[in-house]
Amino acid sequence: MSSTAGKVITCRAAVAREAGKPLQIEQVEVAPPQAKEVRVKILFTSLCHTDVYFWEAKGQTPLFPRILGHEAGGIVESVGEGVTDLKPGDKVLPMFTGECRECAHCKSEESNLCDLLRIDTERCVMINDGKSRFSINGQPIHHFLGTSTFSEYTVIHEGCLAKIHPDAPLDKVCVISCGFSTGFGATVNVARPKKGMSVAIFGLGAVGLAAAEGARISGASRVIGIDLNPRRFDEAKKFGVTEFVNPKDHNKPVQEVIAEMTNGGADRAVECTGNVNAMISAFECVHDGWGVAVLVGVPGKDDLFKTNPMNFLNERTLKGTFYGNYKPRTDIPKVVDRYMNKELEIEKFITHKVKFSEINKAFEYMIKGESLRTIIAMEDYESDHIGETTLC
Repeated sequence: MSSTAGKVITCRAAVAREAGKPLQIEQVEVAPPQAKEVRVKILFTSLCHTDVYFWEAKGQTPLFPRILGHEAGGIVESVGEGVTDLKPGDKVLPMFTGECRECAHCKSEESNLCDLLRIDTERCVMINDGKSRFSINGQPIHHFLGTSTFSEYTVIHEGCLAKIHPDAPLDKVCVISCGFSTGFGATVNVARPKKGMSVAIFGLGAVGLAAAEGARISGASRVIGIDLNPRRFDEAKKFGVTEFVNPKDHNKPVQEVIAEMTNGGADRAVECTGNVNAMISAFECVHDGWGVAVLVGVPGKDDLFKTNPMNFLNERTLKGTFYGNYKPRTDIPKVVDRYMNKELEIEKFITHKVKFSEINKAFEYMIKGESLRTIIAMEDYESDHIGETTLC
């Protein structure tokens, strides 16, 4: 047992105090874990667009001060009462959704939508007692997605932690905990293209490129990337994208363009933008008789999906997916194992590294479109770019 078990730990955290304003590195007190909770020492975290979205607080309830962050890797420092699957020293990936293993969804072979630990973007406390484990000078600080990985120590429900291979490099596999798995799983677990099929990917951000990577590994003969930014195509080639379509270059709906390119429609489509029009295009671009479209992006709360019912009657299938249909505790360790066995190329998603004290640089890179994933090292070292990768 660690010497800090059962004690309050004081450490550094990057605190968001106002919407869109730079995070502040502050000393925060982290309480010990309660029942079914685990306190984790975060070693590496990365920035996901979801962090930026809630930091900007546009169109959603602003909950500040808050410790953001949800894509990370760390080591268990101590565990609360009733935690049996994890012990101090275990390597773990925190996740924004969980697996209680007791509800109907967790017991189902088809679902990963845990009743207890499903994502709740407005929950800012622990579900155990409705209180925060973070405080500064006695004032509670809000949690984020049950993870809050922009802190050197954080407290997480055991159901939102995947125990991974003890030799896994956390500065690489941390990206598996969110973006990579969401996109990759949408293709390999839900769209399930067969070898030789054509796959259309709508949106070539990190999640879309992970979806493209899934198509490449599945043996797709054509991977068509659809994006409004033509400068993303060269980078997308590294992830298996063979052709690029910019809807702005055409005077007809992009679904018609893709249907012409593919002799009637793509075999599979994966939508990763959250734009409802792109969702409709993704569904309508797949081939009748066998085409499958998968929705990954999160639409606006008032968006409506409108299409002619004949598109369904002509045997096209529309599916939705959450977190790539992965059960977090059960499946994510297997994804890490695939990386360890050199079956997956995770490094090409990592474009920058920064020190924890420079965390705001990660936000700048993402907002400017210069990064896919920036790794933030909690223990400072000499920051460096990873190669010359730039997305504009």
